[in-house]
Amino acid sequence: MTSVSQLCQIFQTVLTTVADHAARATCFVQRQSKLTGAKFVQTLVFGWWDNPDATYEQLAQIATGLGVPITAQGLDSRFTPAAADCLKQILERAVQNVIVAEPVMIPLLQRFNGVYLQDGTTITLPDAIAHLWQGCGGSTPAGTSAALKAQVQVNLSDGQLTHLDLQAGRASDKTAPMQTAALPKAALRIADLGYLPIPVLAAYDRQGVFWLTRYQATLLLFDPDGQALDLLRLLPATEKTVLDRTVQVSEHRLVCRLVAVRVPPQVAEERRRKLRAETIEKGRTPSARQLALCDWVIFLTNVPPERLSVAEGLVLARARWQIELLFKLWKSDGHVAQSRSAKPYRILCEVYAKLLIMLMQHWVAITCGWQHPNRSWLKTAQTIRQHVISLASALGSEEQMTKVFHTIQACLAKGARLNPRKTKPNLYQLLLACGEKGLA
Repeated sequence: MTSVSQLCQIFQTVLTTVADHAARATCFVQRQSKLTGAKFVQTLVFGWWDNPDATYEQLAQIATGLGVPITAQGLDSRFTPAAADCLKQILERAVQNVIVAEPVMIPLLQRFNGVYLQDGTTITLPDAIAHLWQGCGGSTPAGTSAALKAQVQVNLSDGQLTHLDLQAGRASDKTAPMQTAALPKAALRIADLGYLPIPVLAAYDRQGVFWLTRYQATLLLFDPDGQALDLLRLLPATEKTVLDRTVQVSEHRLVCRLVAVRVPPQVAEERRRKLRAETIEKGRTPSARQLALCDWVIFLTNVPPERLSVAEGLVLARARWQIELLFKLWKSDGHVAQSRSAKPYRILCEVYAKLLIMLMQHWVAITCGWQHPNRSWLKTAQTIRQHVISLASALGSEEQMTKVFHTIQACLAKGARLNPRKTKPNLYQLLLACGEKGLA
């Protein structure tokens, strides 16, 4: 578990020693200057953390407060390719820090040696830097010539952000570094279909790592004796709403559980409506098989039934959306994908700096408030932001930084909570309810 004292030391190291070393290594700083690598990075981090839409003038005020009086024009001139390289290097070094909280007291999560969620989010970039981060191309809105993809893995048990890897926007999720990263034995990995490759799941199975994933309609299914199975014939007709059986998957014949749960009729109809709209937009017509499968939630897992019931599996499958909520926080509250500028390298610098901010914000959140299972990502971020300027002023003193973090901790304990809901329970309510009669 990371202590507040350790967090102070990591903050100071990243924003001083690491920043200055990166500035020299990338030639961002080549001669003696008041605007050192550390002061430049601190200006951007605390400036955009306090106000994600801060202007040059407002950033210059932050720099002045840090002891480096500089004009808005002078700061503008520092957003160069070298500055972008410097910020990228600092981000890559910062991710290597291990910041963990005491595992949250939720019995279902405690059955596993960590519950790892992973996904990626894409950030569009100016065409001028497509040589650095190549996008998908094409003529659609999503088909940009330059884009960056942030691949993220987070442990839902102790909050650790284990991966924040950068890839070109056109890169497949299957090639993400975290795709084959080692996980502890008896950990549970939850990922979307982009990370499905059966050989990867088979490798984790051999290593004693559990996994849970949605079923992909193109996967071949076989019974334990190797006979081909037709999924639509397997699914109960009318009287039963749940299917839970052992199957072999794909030509690799990976043995696992196939679990299917019928959704309410109104949900099925809405899913069919969306499917028709999506396929028509692509100039196709949905097949009868696709429309029929809209009646079901289907997933594959190697967790045995005695360790994970069907209802509990559905709750954990829903937990994957926590990483989507994290991305939403980064983009809507942290403005990671937004900039006031049209200058390519200013935008790239801003993306790197804001990703660093989101990483550091995550460190503070889990160190100061992870023990509350009903935490709100948004309220936590807003609470932390209220103390950013105090944190900037205290950076040179571990004692003062500790006081700021303890203040944040106290504020998070008093608020930053999700309100319980009766009709549509929050995830933490469902997780805590697992094991009770209603979810048995």
